[in-house]
Amino acid sequence: MDMTEMFKKFAIPVLAAAIALSGSAFAQASEDLKAAVRPFYEKLLSAPNAKNMPAQAEKVVVEKWVSIPTPRGGKDRAGLVKTLKGFGKAVPDLKWEIQEMLVDGNRVIVRSIATGTPLKPFFGVAPKGNSFKIMTIDIHTVENGKIVKSYHVEDWARAIRQVAGKKKK
Repeated sequence: MDMTEMFKKFAIPVLAAAIALSGSAFAQASEDLKAAVRPFYEKLLSAPNAKNMPAQAEKVVVEKWVSIPTPRGGKDRAGLVKTLKGFGKAVPDLKWEIQEMLVDGNRVIVRSIATGTPLKPFFGVAPKGNSFKIMTIDIHTVENGKIVKSYHVEDWARAIRQVAGKKKK
């Protein structure tokens, strides 16, 4: 058997197998990244009043977590916990529902819906029993199974209008 025949016989099947396995490895890595981010919504944002929320934050984000923009409670993981506790007092039924997750490298892009009914002043608006429902977009960077950085955009102006009972013009 000459080299060309040997190549055709062995190299092509090996190459095909390698491509198939790399696709499967990428899919698994993608699922691992999504699994690292999902608790941010389920165990933190949607459970700000849970007694174990600070411990959950330790599992999900690094201590020096960077959030852009910086949350009201301050930067890093401690600021996140403080911010969420504040939200939990004002909006005890706060819930964030993931609508879509996309992975690019070690970044996870999440489109979600945040809902709640404030029982205390909410961004300066007195509660009237009105709920809000807004879209949010986040881009999380994950390293070693934890979130190290998050860019986030929430439509708080829409939430304030909904809570105040104002219709968008």
